[in-house]
Amino acid sequence: MDAITHPQGAGDIAASERPLGTRFLVFPQPPFIPGYEKPEVVWIGSSAGPILAGPSDSRIYVANPVEPKSPYAAPYIPPYPGLLQPPAEPGPDGHFDHIGPGSPAFLSTHSYACARRVLDICESYAGRPIRWFFEPTLERLEIVPRIPHWQNAQSGFGFLELGENEPEGPTSCFALNFDAVAHEMGHLILLSELGLLEGDGFGSDFFSYHEAIADFISLLGLLQFDTALDRLLRRTSGNLLLHNELDRFAELSDEKQLRSLNNSLRINDVSQEVHDRSKPFAAGLFDCLVEVYQSLLFERGLSDIDPRKFRDLRQQMAPALMEEGLRASPASYERTHFAAKAALQEARDVIGEAVTRSWNYLEPDSLTFEDGASALLEAAWRGRGRVYIDQLEDCMRWRGIL
Repeated sequence: MDAITHPQGAGDIAASERPLGTRFLVFPQPPFIPGYEKPEVVWIGSSAGPILAGPSDSRIYVANPVEPKSPYAAPYIPPYPGLLQPPAEPGPDGHFDHIGPGSPAFLSTHSYACARRVLDICESYAGRPIRWFFEPTLERLEIVPRIPHWQNAQSGFGFLELGENEPEGPTSCFALNFDAVAHEMGHLILLSELGLLEGDGFGSDFFSYHEAIADFISLLGLLQFDTALDRLLRRTSGNLLLHNELDRFAELSDEKQLRSLNNSLRINDVSQEVHDRSKPFAAGLFDCLVEVYQSLLFERGLSDIDPRKFRDLRQQMAPALMEEGLRASPASYERTHFAAKAALQEARDVIGEAVTRSWNYLEPDSLTFEDGASALLEAAWRGRGRVYIDQLEDCMRWRGIL
């Protein structure tokens, strides 16, 4: 008698998926931006360990207060001592993607998934775990997903807190803004990697470097989403050199990180104000990413533009080539979309790896942007970026950083 094959049940499917990680729903960009109205399913890898109600794991947990709390300020640090809302519960299959935007628990699951995803991305590029700078005083990062009537987001000694924009509404919470969460996670990760200042940072670029890296980590996070990659490439027909034609690219881009990194500022063009001074370095990192992407396109026969022939793509690219890129047919581009997407993913990873591993060569109290650029080149030389080293150096020289 032949053996009877039973269909795989829901319990069996759930058990077979557990090694893959845990599913969440995440908006790559705020849901009021056209094209991002629906969240994307993301997996938080099994390296996070068991993800329990909260959500919570061995590194991060969500604390959602019943009463509006004041933002943390010295000397107060987590854990939050007040009453908390019931924790977000996983489904019977152990996943959290059953909790959607209409659920009261969604701010908790969304902010947790954004934060966890950024930590996983940076640890993957670093090739090792990143230990919190506030250990062993605190073992885990506390996320407060919503502080009403507070137009800010902040991170600090063991906490990440998220307010809301005005006018207040369902989509105004920073907990639904991947950019905001990723930026604050960038600060926490960089503090954990570089360490704290021993002095006041006077004469160094420590604080401006922090802002530049936090912005770029937000971009690296965005480029991990299929939705964002597809939208960006299809709207530009794969020609990211359009970022050099600033006004045109801004019209094509809804993504905040791309707009903020899209500038032609050099170090002598900005003030000493921390955020303003950070702009040339952050944009220089974006230049590096585009250089590697364009090189891969040329090497793979997807573009006729060889970036190695230009010491500075931003200044030397002929306007006619820009216009040609703007007139590119979406239909002709579509035939090469997935090849271009693979090139952008590889460029993202080459630069992401170089950035995270550059922190091994930096000291916080004496850190300058020139040090940051030199460390980037050192890390690139020791990794996958070696073949592009001259182009990366040219990017930073054009910005006036080297």
